[in-house]
This record gives sequence, C-alpha cells and structure tokens, in this order.
Amino acid sequence: MTKKIRDLTSLVHQMAIANTESVYVEVFNILFEPVRKFSFSILKSWELSEEVASDVLFMLWEKREQLLEIKNVKHYAFVAARNKSLNILKQHMGRDFLSLDEVDFNIQLNTPSPEAIFIQGEMKTKLEQAVASLPKQCKLVFQLVKEESFSYKEVADILGISTKTVDAHLVNAMKKLAQILKTEFKLAD
Repeated sequence: MTKKIRDLTSLVHQMAIANTESVYVEVFNILFEPVRKFSFSILKSWELSEEVASDVLFMLWEKREQLLEIKNVKHYAFVAARNKSLNILKQHMGRDFLSLDEVDFNIQLNTPSPEAIFIQGEMKTKLEQAVASLPKQCKLVFQLVKEESFSYKEVADILGISTKTVDAHLVNAMKKLAQILKTEFKLAD
C-alpha cells in the first residue's frame, strides 16, 4: 500500500469520525484531480468531468460514516466516477445502455517538474503519442495501472473486466509502446 493511500485512508477515517470539514478539504485535494482526469478520459469535457469529480467527492462527504467500511476509498471514488460518467454519456446519447468499449479514451501522462520537462520533453511527447496510438481499452488500463497505481483486481472491478483481460491489455500496451519507442529512437533490439 502506498503512502498516499495510507494517508487517504487515515484522512477518511478522521473525516468520518470527527465530521471535520478541514479534513474533507485534504481528501478533496488528494482525489479531485485524479478523479477529474479519469472522468475526462471518458467524457472528453472538462466541465462535465469537473462536475463528476465534485459530485463524487461531495458524495464521499455525505457518506463519510459509511466510508469506514470501505477498504480503498480511491478505488471506490473511481468506480463512482465511472458510473456517473457513463450515466452522463447515456443521457447525452439517449440510450439505456452504454459499454466502456464504446468510449474513446484520451489519456494524458502526469506532468513532471520543469527540469524533467526540459530534459525529457521529447521522450514525454513521444511516449504520449505512443500511448495515444494504443487501442482505447489498452490506454485506459495503462493509465489506471501505471499512473493511478491501481492493482489489476481494482482495475478489473472499475472497468468490469477480468484480471486476465487487464493483464492482457497491459502486456499488449507495453509491447506496443516498447516497439514504437524502439522505432522512434532507433534503438537496437
């Protein structure tokens, strides 16, 4: 378990027991951006993704006492964001059912420090282009596992697929990324 998740877990417990709004602000600051980015990857709208992230975090505040029973609040928030995002898409498309397979994901990697941007700018751009060229499910699995540090089981739960499918998507993504970067930077096998 990462330090960030441990901190989040203790903050959620503190928020639930003490009903402290200042602790909620800390929880909000930790979760808002990752949930917004995840929702944006589905909705392609910053306005709607901010609304989803705000709704999810407000729901966490409203259900703070029940959160004591939740093992991984970040995972819980992502599942809630997925459901809210898909519901918004269904409403806009006028459909009763929508699958994640029908959604085109747009993934952006976390931005490193200014020094790292200067040194690794070209590599970051090439990597983002390589990730953008992946099939949509591979992109999303890659983001959730590599950027958000979810386990394969958590990603499987968020996306409603098996852990073997998560593994297959990640293996496929890594092979494609390695091949694209080898070709782009003329690296020998």
